[in-house]
Amino acid sequence: MNQNQRHEEESGRFQTSFAGRVYLAFAVVLVLMAATAAVCSAIPFEPWLVFLIVLLIGLPIGAVLMARILRPLDITLSGLRDGISSFRDRDFSLRLASGRSDEMGELARLYNDVGRLLQEERHNIRQKELLLETALDRSPVAIMLVNQLGRVIFSNPEARNLLLGGTKLEGRSFAEIEQRCPEDMREILASEGEGIFSVKRDEVVETYHLSQRRFLLNQKKNSLVLLHRLTGELGRQEAAIWKKVIRVISHELNNSLAPISSLVHSAKLIRERPDLSHKSEEIFTTIEERLNHIGQFIEGYAKFARLPEPQKSEVDWSDLFRNLGDFPGLTVEEPLPLRPGFGDVPQLRQLLINLVKNAVEASETEPQVSIRVRDAGNGTFLHISDRGSGMDGETMKMALLPFYSTKKTGTGLGLALSREIVEGHGGKISLQSRPGGGTIVTCWLPAH
Repeated sequence: MNQNQRHEEESGRFQTSFAGRVYLAFAVVLVLMAATAAVCSAIPFEPWLVFLIVLLIGLPIGAVLMARILRPLDITLSGLRDGISSFRDRDFSLRLASGRSDEMGELARLYNDVGRLLQEERHNIRQKELLLETALDRSPVAIMLVNQLGRVIFSNPEARNLLLGGTKLEGRSFAEIEQRCPEDMREILASEGEGIFSVKRDEVVETYHLSQRRFLLNQKKNSLVLLHRLTGELGRQEAAIWKKVIRVISHELNNSLAPISSLVHSAKLIRERPDLSHKSEEIFTTIEERLNHIGQFIEGYAKFARLPEPQKSEVDWSDLFRNLGDFPGLTVEEPLPLRPGFGDVPQLRQLLINLVKNAVEASETEPQVSIRVRDAGNGTFLHISDRGSGMDGETMKMALLPFYSTKKTGTGLGLALSREIVEGHGGKISLQSRPGGGTIVTCWLPAH
């Protein structure tokens, strides 16, 4: 016999037991009334008097019996009412007396079991909440949860310290907090995606990775905003990349110098063998090719190291884009700002060539690259957008580091050199995912 069948059998027995008591009470009352009627009928009383005597004797006895039988039910139902009310108030500590062996006792025991289970579940959930709260409070990532009304309903200490200097964020309008954020961060928030941006504080440039997630919580739309400081992590990664670069340069030089050394030795032997003089031209040609290869290899890396100070002047946007070069799928959005920009024209041209070249190479099919120039009063924003495969979070964190590349033949200098040019102008560069796929590189250049 399974548990459900046993429960049904016990429930049927309990219900029969309680009903049997009620039936027994009615039977006793009826027997007493019948006996009273029989006694009265033997005495020459009027029928109405017999009826009245039967009522006066039978009803009180019946009422006492029914009250005695129904009292446990009344007590149990009253306790259940109070207990369920306490459940509604999230208090699961109330227990009922369950010493009876009838169905009322069983009902009280079932209630107590449910209350105990709910109390244990709430305790377990609270322990998990405390563990999660401790982890979030100690997380180096700034975390905010925003409800569908645009109000912050949760923030950890890192978010409070980073955005409002430690002031409580809960209950505040996220739109008001957003207005205090850097414009690069506001643009990423508006895109509802993720991105990288930098902020200069006390002559120190801090780099952050911002990501957003939308989800349903209790059937209501909520937003999770994560802000991760990357400055220290990027510093460690940059040191690792420099070590890798040194190994690459050393490997490349060794690969070229070893053949050159061998060829020089061969040239010395030929000098002593006039009959082999016709091979000297081939040897010197090969040496020249290897030296040119080394020169080109070193020049690519040296260009990054010797970027000069920008010689700033007014920038005519039309002329700048006119001499940019011919790239497939490139569109310059009109209209261009009427006010000229301010910067080193050759460096800005190199900046745009690097970024457009990266955007074209990121496109898996036909390139769709656009440049938008926006005058912000205190400076100019350059937005270079593509519809390529985009970047995942890890690639986006590393993309601005020197010599980091996801391409097998890439040098990793394009974005790094672009960053040096922008920061050399006193500006900032940021990356963000583009809605619908692709990447947006945003450069801010200060005004005159």
